[in-house]
Amino acid sequence: MTVPHPRHRRALVIPVGMAMATAVAFLPNATASAAQPAPTASADATSFSYVVNVRPGHGPSGHVKKAIADAGGTIVMSYDRIGVIVVHSSNADFARTIRTVRGVESAGATRTAPLPTQSTTDVGTPKVLSAQEVADAEAAEGQDPLQGLQWDLPAIKADKAHEKSLGSSKVTVAVIDTGVDDTHPDIAPNFDREASVNCVTGKPDTTDGAWRPGATESPHGTHVAGEIAAAKNGVGMTGVAPGVKVSGIKVSTTAGYFYTEAVVCGFVWAAEHGVDVTNNSYYTDPWYFNCKNDPDQKALVEAITRASEYAEKKGAVNVAAAGNENYDLAADEITDPVSPNDSTPTERVIDPSECYDIPTQLPGIVTVAATGAKGLKSSFSNHGLGVVDIAAPGGDSTAYQKPEPPATSGLILGTLPGGKWGYMAGTSMASPHVAGVAALIKSTHPHATPGLVKALLYAEADATSCTDPYDINGDGKVDAVCEGPKNYNGFYGWGTADALDAVTR
Repeated sequence: MTVPHPRHRRALVIPVGMAMATAVAFLPNATASAAQPAPTASADATSFSYVVNVRPGHGPSGHVKKAIADAGGTIVMSYDRIGVIVVHSSNADFARTIRTVRGVESAGATRTAPLPTQSTTDVGTPKVLSAQEVADAEAAEGQDPLQGLQWDLPAIKADKAHEKSLGSSKVTVAVIDTGVDDTHPDIAPNFDREASVNCVTGKPDTTDGAWRPGATESPHGTHVAGEIAAAKNGVGMTGVAPGVKVSGIKVSTTAGYFYTEAVVCGFVWAAEHGVDVTNNSYYTDPWYFNCKNDPDQKALVEAITRASEYAEKKGAVNVAAAGNENYDLAADEITDPVSPNDSTPTERVIDPSECYDIPTQLPGIVTVAATGAKGLKSSFSNHGLGVVDIAAPGGDSTAYQKPEPPATSGLILGTLPGGKWGYMAGTSMASPHVAGVAALIKSTHPHATPGLVKALLYAEADATSCTDPYDINGDGKVDAVCEGPKNYNGFYGWGTADALDAVTR
């Protein structure tokens, strides 16, 4: 059976020692249409958000601008270099009307619910380390105090890599996420304020601190930032690349939704502010999979494809989480029970070769699966031959994959807002490990293009054989099937990320 997908994209909160149910999709024989009805405006003419895609260049033509206005639209932001225009309109027929206009290549609503006046968070909390747990943590000489709890660092040889290099302060990794608390003592030394922004509305907000999460918002982005670049400073934990810079690009609403206009803004901002690597531990709401036979969803795929490709063209390697449903993304069919997740979901059966998890399945993206403390695919991690590029620690239930002492939890330690540390798990946590390794490669090879960084990332990965049979909970039933040889398969891609090779080869 499928399980309801949590609002938060790629992080799971798994209490220490508690077994976690594996989300396996059993596919019914009946199929449902991927097409969904267009949003309808409410009686009080509440606005919706749209993307309108035109030919990239120097801005929308006067003809297109007039057509947008005539159709009841207001331009919020125009990303001229990639030809993506963010528009608000209360006209329920806006997208249908604007698609007929000469010069418009595609257009679609970015959500199925009206723009909110206010939102509340709906995200679970990570397991926060208590003061006593922090005090009791054991670390070897030369390590940060909590490093002994980080089984994930030796799993990718990051501890050995740090003896050679911590990474270059000239390299920046952008965390496109829920926001980053740059006041955290493990993040502040490495924070890049110039490359940070709030993109939630689809228009950059450069107000000082706008990139931080609010008090009731998800700590997800802060956790991810610490995994990548927590400073080796005698405080707390250590990141995979503790010498590089990290920035926060906030793209999620207070309710935890990652909408297309915000994601487009995030990639474009990264492209134009010297970012070397972006980490994307989310999927773009409201559709888990965006089907190209639906005109709205097609426009969303097009807009984010343009933005992510623009970021790579400008020098960034884009890394993304594979997802937490134990889906085989190379399957002929997948049941999606959660889309659209901002209004009323309708169960549908989709073809993942035609309906995309974005940005995870877009061209050029480094797609990351998660492993646990025993080096096996995490019980929840999506997989798929030809889709997953590489694997890295994302944690798992301690009951399934228990780490070696002094580590006690099978989850991943990270920084939390307010100067705290805590455990989370998910492909959300695997992706930043790969982003950190990519940053180390860029530090070692400062003139490497994104294509070369990716080639080295895959070539240096440790080939990891399929786990066959894969019975992660030991109940005698196969929980997932891995296809492919040792050096390239559906569970681990090209293999497990290797930080030591990143700084020595």
